[in-house]
Amino acid sequence: MNRTDPTLNSSSLAYVEEIYLSYLDDPASIPLWWRAFFDHEPPNGRARPSRGPSFVPLSLFRGGREGVNGRPERSSDEVAQIQHRLDKLIRNYRVRGHRVADLNPLAQPTIEIPELDPAGYGFTPADMDLEVLESNLPGARTLGEVIEGLKTTYCRSIGVQFMHIDDLAVRQWLQGRMERSRNRLALPRETQLRILTRLTDAVIFEEFIQKKYTGTKSFSLEGGESLIPLLDLVIEKAGTQGKREIVLGMAHRGRLNVLANIMDKSPRTIFHEFEDLDAEGKRGRWDVKYHLGYSHDWITSGGERVHLSLSFNPSHLEFVNPVVLGRVRAKQDRSEDLSRRAGMAVLIHGDASFIGEGVVQETLNLSGLEGYFIGGALHIILNNQIGFTTGPEQGQSTTYASDIAKMLQSPIFHVNGEDPEAVAQVIELAMDFLAEFRRDVVVDMFCYRRRGHNEGDEPAFTQPTLYENIRLRPTVLEGYLERLLTLGGISRGEADGIAEARREHLEQELSVARSGEFEPHYSAFEGIWDSFRAQADAEIPEVDTSISPERASELLEVLTRIPEGFQPHPKLQRLLATRAEMARGERPLDWAAGEALAFASLLTEGVRVRLTGQDSERGTFSHRHAVLHDIAGGGRHIPLQHLAAGQSPFEIHNSPLSEAGVLGFEYGYSLDMPDSLVVWESQFGDFHNAAQVIIDQFVASAEDKWNRLSGLVLLLPHGFEGQGPEHSSARVERFLQLCARDNMQVVNPTTPAQIFHLLRRQILRAYRKPLVVMTPKSLLRHPRALSQLDSVTRSGRFQRILGDALDPQGVEQILLCSGKIYYELLAEREEKLRSDVALLRLEQLYPLADAELERALAPYGEGVPVTWVQEEPRNMGAWGHLRLRWGDELLGHPFQGVTRPRSASPATGSGSSHRLEQAELVRAAFGGGAGWGGGWGGPGGEGGGRACGGGAV
Repeated sequence: MNRTDPTLNSSSLAYVEEIYLSYLDDPASIPLWWRAFFDHEPPNGRARPSRGPSFVPLSLFRGGREGVNGRPERSSDEVAQIQHRLDKLIRNYRVRGHRVADLNPLAQPTIEIPELDPAGYGFTPADMDLEVLESNLPGARTLGEVIEGLKTTYCRSIGVQFMHIDDLAVRQWLQGRMERSRNRLALPRETQLRILTRLTDAVIFEEFIQKKYTGTKSFSLEGGESLIPLLDLVIEKAGTQGKREIVLGMAHRGRLNVLANIMDKSPRTIFHEFEDLDAEGKRGRWDVKYHLGYSHDWITSGGERVHLSLSFNPSHLEFVNPVVLGRVRAKQDRSEDLSRRAGMAVLIHGDASFIGEGVVQETLNLSGLEGYFIGGALHIILNNQIGFTTGPEQGQSTTYASDIAKMLQSPIFHVNGEDPEAVAQVIELAMDFLAEFRRDVVVDMFCYRRRGHNEGDEPAFTQPTLYENIRLRPTVLEGYLERLLTLGGISRGEADGIAEARREHLEQELSVARSGEFEPHYSAFEGIWDSFRAQADAEIPEVDTSISPERASELLEVLTRIPEGFQPHPKLQRLLATRAEMARGERPLDWAAGEALAFASLLTEGVRVRLTGQDSERGTFSHRHAVLHDIAGGGRHIPLQHLAAGQSPFEIHNSPLSEAGVLGFEYGYSLDMPDSLVVWESQFGDFHNAAQVIIDQFVASAEDKWNRLSGLVLLLPHGFEGQGPEHSSARVERFLQLCARDNMQVVNPTTPAQIFHLLRRQILRAYRKPLVVMTPKSLLRHPRALSQLDSVTRSGRFQRILGDALDPQGVEQILLCSGKIYYELLAEREEKLRSDVALLRLEQLYPLADAELERALAPYGEGVPVTWVQEEPRNMGAWGHLRLRWGDELLGHPFQGVTRPRSASPATGSGSSHRLEQAELVRAAFGGGAGWGGGWGGPGGEGGGRACGGGAV
């Protein structure tokens, strides 16, 4: 590198010193320009600018060459060599000091790190009084003070990993904050008393629960009680930083303690849940007490109001993480906090789950992406050093459970949970870092689990030595109290008074809970949810979702406009021209136009629209093109963001290659945006099962478990077209199996008009249930899957069942189907001139009332047989759901099914086999293919050759 290289600046000192030290070892090892610089001999006779007699590192020892305290004078080279050795020692303390820090409350560090031994750098005890410049370490004037200061900063109750961060400015910020204070806060008495009081709250609560409900599962916080003062400090600090919303996510360990002592949920309500007296009222619904959420307004000591929301959580550890991030993003968007500073996420993890669950990595990866950025999250690992019965030696291949977080450019603070004041320092620093750099930060609090995995578990079966050690340990409260007593900050009487007041309060609350007169109040439909209720589908009237012809044409036309000078791809120019023809009524609407028109109409009616998914901007099948790219300048244009002045925001983002993390985020977003259309799209519907936990534990069951609604929309491309087992089926059978009590909607629309009305209905009805849409692939360009413009403009709505224009008088068979198979059946009927066969489409598979089917079947004679036709194998698709509901007779009509044979895999990977199977399926539907009525199978319909049958499942 040339010495005049413009990339060199004041931040390049470390780089220049490294070159200089290489020069001292071997001048020939460095570039000519640098050698000349250090030699005072510029090449080619060029004059070198005046820079003093020679290069000298800025961190020179004080009095290096002149000598100090009678020591002999040193040459520049000797000074540089000493400084080089000291620099390496200092750096290694910053990099490796955490490895010998006193982090584990159950054991002293036994590891030895040779890089931290001064003797390894040629320093002897006699060198410890060697005077140095304070630039090595603030406040240290001798070599011994430097080393002692480094130990204090990086090797006491706090260990820090931050040297993996690439940005020098970030490292220097952290380094300066920690080394100036030696990583220790000087706490005023009032803060020490606050910490003591919070520890008392935590300990007394756990003692009370164990005494009153012995053996009952509560997933005690015992051993990790420092979490309560930690959260107290987080919230207080957040208030001073202007945070107005905090969303918390955590698993069951310590949750009841957090609910009582942080979320301000009344102990009487918690005790009422322990009593569990309402067997009839909670039949088939509700959740265990340590999964429940809560919200509360916290008033800080400075008078700031911070709204806290603890998210409901299933036992599936860590899957709440992206849900929390989505909620924070929605709260920020709702308050127009585009700087992402007024809200934050606090995620409390277990050590085993943080390193073990893949959704953690997915969540961390979202943190810096534009579509998911919230300004950073605070991660707290409640490090019990065990997962159920599995220790770290069996549960992690890494040094720390937190090592997965090193994928981010963020610090990881390890802290001993039995040193509450070290915890306070870490929280102060972590919160300041988050505010300064708006990126995630991790606090790994080492503690232990005093009891087994739950209160009925015996941990000594598998960890006898560990639990004998734990049994003999005093609580963190006792240890901290002894410290304060030593300092004289509090008397034993004061401490006992705090504890006794807490016990009396809990006794009073328990008395109320057991009085027989107390009924807890659970808030669900307040604030932004006050206009919605958990109602059945039939209780909510349908709405007119059409728009005026003039408005439809205008919106379609606006969607074709591009900025002056913008050059989209030539093929997309043709697409825009086609869209303009649709606007004029000269061409019918295709699927993409129907969807875009739904979005545009909602956006201009004050409805925010958010759509994310893998490749969603263009669309997996190159149909949407919601984002146009300038082939000349590389710019972007999003027509749906330029519809009209004052329109609502439209967001569309290509997501990372993640299902669980992204779907969880969008589900969380929908919880705090009930008046917005929130859509997640799977690249292929088959891939949604990578997010099955989010679907099962949140989307499908949140209403039953937690009385929480969501209007989230899932777009899942579905249809058998010969693309193989993983590109054919969105597994509609799995969603239908989850359907009960009108908990969600499952639809399979077949026309552009239907998707237009469906998306608008999802917002315009006062009904918020998840909407699962089987979206098309080949139908995106099917010549018959089109809709005239007037199908969205005349008074209309989404049709749950699409009937047949065929004269019903001559119908002798009714084929009932859903999705793209309709168009293949239609083509077969037309080719075979079968006017005796009617085709009905179930566009909505759930909820579906008998009355709707009765109306659809009414034009046909009683007893006309109905055959359900599906592309899926017999053990998949909707057939099992329909058969279970109606049996052999569908509202007075004989009922059977035509399907592919039973299969463990959804579809063949052979294109030719697919075409053969599809042709046989269609022929069988019209009575021309023996064997397909019961699927393929031998005895019992399970294997062998073909077997005829009237529809046995």
